[in-house]
Amino acid sequence: MSAFHARWLAVSRFIGQEAFALDDKDWDAWLALYHEQAEYWVPAWDDHERPTADPQREVSLIYYPSRGGLEDRVFRIRTRRSAASTPEPRTAHLFTLLSVDEGEGQVHARTSWTTTSVLEGKVATLAGWAYYDLEPKADTFVIRRKKTVIVNDLFHEIVDVYSI
Repeated sequence: MSAFHARWLAVSRFIGQEAFALDDKDWDAWLALYHEQAEYWVPAWDDHERPTADPQREVSLIYYPSRGGLEDRVFRIRTRRSAASTPEPRTAHLFTLLSVDEGEGQVHARTSWTTTSVLEGKVATLAGWAYYDLEPKADTFVIRRKKTVIVNDLFHEIVDVYSI
């Protein structure tokens, strides 16, 4: 197997671990995939139908500058202090790895994804693409930055870390 194919397979397996953890609501395993300084960003769409470009100055659907924000979100979900997440929907995350590039000690990956959520008999589907900056760690990776773009124009369900 070539080095390129080995890297592609390793990245695909790693991103698959994130999908498994989210679908299983295995919050400890999910958080472990993220570096302590990982940025997690879901931009909104601007008036010109482009994703916003700066989470510090423009609207975002979700923005956490470090894993601490993700940890706080998981705490609120676990302790049921999040009315929007009670009860939690069942989810199925599907992704397709589109590209893998290496540069400056990191691996950059792009996926297309679809998540189907079921809650109280209602089925909702969100779709989009995600950009990952992965840092090699032992024989796997940690996420240094994840930017997820939701392509749906309108959605009537809650958008949360488990639904994208």
